[in-house]
Amino acid sequence: MLKSPQLPDCIYENQPIFICPKSPTPKHTLYLSNLDDQKFLRFSIKYLYVFRKSVSTETLKDSLSEVLVGYYPLAGRLRRCVENDDRKLEIDCNGQGAFFAEAKMDLSVEEFLEFAIKPNRSFRKLLYRVEAPGFLDIPPLVIQVTNLRCGGMILCTAINHCFCDGIGTSQLLHAWAHTCQSSPTNVPTPPFHSRHVLKPRSPPQVTFSHPGFTNISPNDLNSQTGPNIHNYLQSQPLVPVSITFSPSQILHLKRQCMPSLKCTTFEVLASHTWRCWVKSLGLPLSIPVKLLFSVNIRPKLSSEIPQGYYGNAFVLACAEAQVKELIVPNLHDGVKLVQHAKSLITNDYVQSMVDLLEDKTMRTDLSTSLVISQWSKLGLEDLDFGQGKPLHMGPLTSDIYCLFLPDIGEFDAIKVLVSMPESVVGKFEFYMTEFFDVMENGDAKNHRVDNLKMVSV
Repeated sequence: MLKSPQLPDCIYENQPIFICPKSPTPKHTLYLSNLDDQKFLRFSIKYLYVFRKSVSTETLKDSLSEVLVGYYPLAGRLRRCVENDDRKLEIDCNGQGAFFAEAKMDLSVEEFLEFAIKPNRSFRKLLYRVEAPGFLDIPPLVIQVTNLRCGGMILCTAINHCFCDGIGTSQLLHAWAHTCQSSPTNVPTPPFHSRHVLKPRSPPQVTFSHPGFTNISPNDLNSQTGPNIHNYLQSQPLVPVSITFSPSQILHLKRQCMPSLKCTTFEVLASHTWRCWVKSLGLPLSIPVKLLFSVNIRPKLSSEIPQGYYGNAFVLACAEAQVKELIVPNLHDGVKLVQHAKSLITNDYVQSMVDLLEDKTMRTDLSTSLVISQWSKLGLEDLDFGQGKPLHMGPLTSDIYCLFLPDIGEFDAIKVLVSMPESVVGKFEFYMTEFFDVMENGDAKNHRVDNLKMVSV
């Protein structure tokens, strides 16, 4: 058992290196679409994996070098597009390489899994901190492999969100794992790098309302009327909260909407989480609040977006309500709000949003919003480099953005992870789980989930 509340330090016996593409790659500038170039996405998606058995570091480096031939933009660097508009970014495909660090840690897999029951800030030790003047100077792909004393391995990756979305990160990692075990020429779904399919119209035509965005500049925030929940959360000591919902518990939530309303797992869990988040913060009843959640637009724009499209192909849907409309006991109305927000995401709506973002003063409205990102349907938990699937998979750190994660221990279970102010953690956990006791004492446990035909995401 690990007794310390902090992970041991990593031991770096060798200096980190850059892994470059194994063969020559195109040297050019790659256009970023307005969906890629949002300030909201100027961060790295950081994954943490734990494997029972380690993979040879040389095998990992060699296969990564092979994979970067197809995924060559990730071996390049972001830069400002000075010639046209220095507020817009582009990718300099220069082959400089991905950043790769190797470390050791005096820890066993079992000790880490015990430690990982709740996220912890010391997990940051597991990803090498690249010293750079600014975000643009950090390599878009940063990797650390940490070998454990028991022969296990922790893999951490940081992938720049401007380059790709969650589907793209999963696509890259599975291509890397696949190449570790077989020929790189047989990598499934080769990436398609041109982003011009999501170019704005000329002139831009904003034909829809987009309540998930605002053009209030940072200088205007102090004069904004009403509470700014985002600023409040950022100013508080935050504690990560992780709650796992089993298939039977999700079914119980769905029954609150039946028979008049059929809903997906995401819709009901998003509505439930939004409601509990609002209730625990004790917000004034009359203020409007928003739920922003990612929607994959590939199926909706299948004729425009080719298979393997490698860029951000999602938009944030926006559900809106006053606090008093959300804190009612039944989930029915909240689920309808989520469904309505999803229904608005059409081909024309997406094009209108792309055009809207030509205005570089527009930004995602986080002031009164809970943001949910779904990682539970990306196949991230199935990653296998040749020594078996992971025992643990999740984000490197927790944030005020909410993640829906797969639970490796239980098929179709969903782990909800979000950081909340320390003062309201107890309330949030209570509201999220209070129906668990009702289930145990009622008749919900007598129903077999596998005998019911339910809609799932």
